[in-house]
Amino acid sequence: MKLLMAFAIGMGAMSLNAQEIIEDKVEEKVVDTVKTSNRTKVDGVVAVVGDYVVLDSDVDKEFIQLQARGVSTADITRCELFGKLLEDRLYTHHAIQDSIVINELEIRSTIDQQIAAFLEETGSMAELLKFYNKDTEQSLRDEMFEINKNGKLALEMQRKIVENVEVTPEEVRGYFNRELKEDPPVFGTELKVAQIVIIPEVTDVERQKVIDRLKGFKADVIENGASFTSKAVLYTDDVASKKTGGKYTLNRKRPQMVKEFRDVAFSLEEGEISDPFETDFGYHIIFLEKIRGQEYDVRHILLRPAITSESIKKAKEEINEIRKNIVEGNITFADAARESSDEKETRNDGGQLINPRTQDYSFELTKMDPELYTQIENLKDGEVSLVFQDEDRVNRVKFKILTVTDRIDEHEANFARDYLKIKSLAEQDKQFEAIEEWQDEKIKDTYIKINGEYRDCEYKSNWLKSEK
Repeated sequence: MKLLMAFAIGMGAMSLNAQEIIEDKVEEKVVDTVKTSNRTKVDGVVAVVGDYVVLDSDVDKEFIQLQARGVSTADITRCELFGKLLEDRLYTHHAIQDSIVINELEIRSTIDQQIAAFLEETGSMAELLKFYNKDTEQSLRDEMFEINKNGKLALEMQRKIVENVEVTPEEVRGYFNRELKEDPPVFGTELKVAQIVIIPEVTDVERQKVIDRLKGFKADVIENGASFTSKAVLYTDDVASKKTGGKYTLNRKRPQMVKEFRDVAFSLEEGEISDPFETDFGYHIIFLEKIRGQEYDVRHILLRPAITSESIKKAKEEINEIRKNIVEGNITFADAARESSDEKETRNDGGQLINPRTQDYSFELTKMDPELYTQIENLKDGEVSLVFQDEDRVNRVKFKILTVTDRIDEHEANFARDYLKIKSLAEQDKQFEAIEEWQDEKIKDTYIKINGEYRDCEYKSNWLKSEK
């Protein structure tokens, strides 16, 4: 059960149910019967926020997810979790209203990784379906898609709210003097880490193989009446859409796939099959099945070129040679990264990794990604790691070496030395203010109704729209 709950966390910190409200009376409808501990209660709609609902059982799920992460829930009330769910629904509702774009293919790829991570832990699909009370893998994937999609929409909405928030040097100093000077925080040990990545080359021969194969699929459908759907089920490398015959529904107002995919799909006539084209995920052909106003029902087949053993061997030999030259002092790590690394995001910075949380080069040791930590935990400053084999959602195989370029021991905050971190704290403070202002404004303009015992909660935001 612990493993299953951990998997639940991977599906999203806040599970958002995408249940659209059609009529006001739906609010009073009994939705389901939920068993909690030793009692059974009726699960109904306890709140409506725009086009989304909150069920009473959603609050129970939040407690389970917090406990699965090892968070003590002794001092957390149902009202507090319910208020967080209201916020999530508000973000998601307005993300849709603002036509925020998300990448559907990326979400489905994430779902594949989530399921694979569970199965690797000796779990079975049967256990997973039982835990989520689902009859089929597809119904589970559908629910996971809604959870991930709405979580992503909420996150992107928050990013949009704060994207233009900036602080001046005067504001940073004012924040430091006001909030930190008298009782400065202690910053933990920090590291700066750089890496060099070598990706095995996909040969022109392997590229041409998949292009020719996709052309053959297209010809077989057009000339012989073969089923595009059947070919997608049998041959596509897109695991997320394999069982549905490669089907996706695109919306011109809310495009969700990568740009290359959208451009091709929206250029087709109904019943037309595209020529093979490339995205970061591989090579595709698209069949435009139906146009319904702004919605396009498409099917696609994805093939990823094989990576030959020769290419893998060559890449490994190359990165071993790079490491040898760095260790022997023939070239610096930074120069080797600029000359040879295949990772364009870090190459020009000499391989320096950027902390996704702070957007600078420093990683606080206690908050470092566990996988990265295990790769550098035993490295001394300037030492080069052994070669690691890794993968990501685009590259099935890649090799990398890492080094620690700087280490700053634990210390009290100092305005000059820690300016960037203090600036980040000041920006966060200003972002919180921006989000509070946005919430106050949107709560006034959004249809919100709260039912039952949750009307008795005390909220920081004016969810009940009472006059102040």
